[in-house]
Amino acid sequence: MSTPTETATSTDSFAAEWAGWHAAHERRRADPHGFLAVTHLHWLDASPARLDGAPGTWSVEHDAVRLVLGAGERVLRDGQELNADGTGATVLLGPISEREGLNLRVEDAGAGHTVIEVAKRGGRYVVRPRHPLNPLLTGYQGTPAYAPASEYSVSGIFVPFAEPRQTTVGAAVEGIQHVYEAPGEFRFRLGGEDLVLTAFNGHSPGTLSVLFTDATSGRTTYAANRSLTVAAPGPDGTVTLDFNRAVNLPCAYTDLATCPLPPAENRLPVAVEAGEQIPYERQDVS
Repeated sequence: MSTPTETATSTDSFAAEWAGWHAAHERRRADPHGFLAVTHLHWLDASPARLDGAPGTWSVEHDAVRLVLGAGERVLRDGQELNADGTGATVLLGPISEREGLNLRVEDAGAGHTVIEVAKRGGRYVVRPRHPLNPLLTGYQGTPAYAPASEYSVSGIFVPFAEPRQTTVGAAVEGIQHVYEAPGEFRFRLGGEDLVLTAFNGHSPGTLSVLFTDATSGRTTYAANRSLTVAAPGPDGTVTLDFNRAVNLPCAYTDLATCPLPPAENRLPVAVEAGEQIPYERQDVS
């Protein structure tokens, strides 16, 4: 049996580890060219158009992005000028896979530089300029979160499906959908209830992730979704779901995001009073 001193030390260690993790997450979120720096969201089609925040004329051609640069318009990709002689150039970018993208760079004299994200979301190409002086980024106040609590770090079991399921979910932007591969589900107990969450493949190799809402959503936490990354299951399928590390997606901060929404079965009936809360910038409109 643990002594009171050992319990206090364990609690302090848990809180300190969480604080370090969340501080690192906040630093990544406030990157000079992260999603808080997005100034515009442009959906491309076959009609050439000039876009706010980006030089050139943009369109879609044979599942690739066609960028036409005029005289003096400078854009770099991987450090190489696309308009090398400055007289004008036509460049095809892609094809780009769903949920993938590439970054271009435009130098801004005396004001940092713009990163232009070219990506595919919901089967359509998007262009999102990102600038470090975007007011959403320069005015960012941080994200409030519940104090870390060990009771919201729970053990569970990952149960793989017989075959991975292609799961279609909605998006924060009307008119598009996202399709994710769901390899299985998490089964666990929280708040006195037996619960299940459909799991998607995570961003890092071997990891899994869940999108979910719960009884706090729209009250103390962002209404549309939160995300939780889960380390690879052990040999017996055991996992740890640490909801203290549930985080907001970009759509919690900006309307220029295309974030996926949780599948219907991932709406938890219990209150998960752990993890990130409604951003300060959104609290007056939540």
